[in-house]
Amino acid sequence: MRNMCVALGAVCVCGVGVANAGVTYGFLENCTNNNAGDVAIGFAQLTLEISDAGLGFVDFTFTNSGPAASSITDLYWDDGTLLGLASITSGPGTSFSQGATPPNLPGGNNCSPPFVATAGFTADSNPPAQPNGVNPGEFVTVRFSLINGQTYADTIAAMVSGELRVGVHVQGFASGGSEAFVATLVPAPGALALLGASGLLAGRRRRA
Repeated sequence: MRNMCVALGAVCVCGVGVANAGVTYGFLENCTNNNAGDVAIGFAQLTLEISDAGLGFVDFTFTNSGPAASSITDLYWDDGTLLGLASITSGPGTSFSQGATPPNLPGGNNCSPPFVATAGFTADSNPPAQPNGVNPGEFVTVRFSLINGQTYADTIAAMVSGELRVGVHVQGFASGGSEAFVATLVPAPGALALLGASGLLAGRRRRA
């Protein structure tokens, strides 16, 4: 079992998990739509919790609840001026470092609007990518420092408005394929059935 904290700047805060329960998002916008079965797996078992870690920090915790084979291997933020990346805490079975390959979310141009990762706001599972990614039952937490006087509430508001978006590249499906997703608020029960074949959850738009 591993618990690794990687410093990405002047600040490195170690520990597993988050300080307080936050807002939970599903990865319900699909940008690639390579395989309908893999898209459904992503919708069903990948989540993001954004939590107030206190002392001017916000935690982004990515979880794969399983059971279907899948591995979150790349993390991306499309951000304005809210955040500064501080540290990565790899949970048991995961190992991540700053910087993702590819540098932008695969299929990001297919998102609405196009997803453009902020320079420096990406993370990648260390080789071998799939075993060290977020597999069923695992998590990874990326901690950001709030900058320019911003608050946790501002972070959540930016997620609602679309000024801040979070994407993941997922590999390791049984099909051998991969998919890219963007986080959205978890809809009310039964709403997943209303998602179209394209896997796009409508209604979230941001800066023109």
